[in-house]
Amino acid sequence: MTIKTATPYLFLDGNARVAATFYQQALGAEVKSLQTFGEVMSSCPDSMSARVVHAELAVGDATLFLSDGPENRGGDGAAAQVQVALDCDDVAEMMKQFDALAEGGEVLHPIHDTFYGGKLGALRDRFGVSWMFNSMKPA
Repeated sequence: MTIKTATPYLFLDGNARVAATFYQQALGAEVKSLQTFGEVMSSCPDSMSARVVHAELAVGDATLFLSDGPENRGGDGAAAQVQVALDCDDVAEMMKQFDALAEGGEVLHPIHDTFYGGKLGALRDRFGVSWMFNSMKPA
């Protein structure tokens, strides 16, 4: 079997809807679908009915999946040990998106020239998701 694609699935413990809106604004993502537990499970507890069971976002040609996950999963609202790598073809736009996503988060490595001739930066957003921005296009 050949793997054709890998899609990051971010479990955000109650922050999926807010994160989807944030990623729309910061990255120009398009929310393709968003369903709550209440919409797909007739027997879910009232406390879970508004939680996002699954959302699909288009980010350029890539796809991200988001979910709140079930209640009381013991998380801290962050997507632990997940990094999303974005390959960009416009450095100016990449820098704008990097700055927007970094708002309320933490810049781990500012966008900089690399030894391989590209530009690279890394950050952790306000939801605890780590992002790497890369471009091989000249500035």
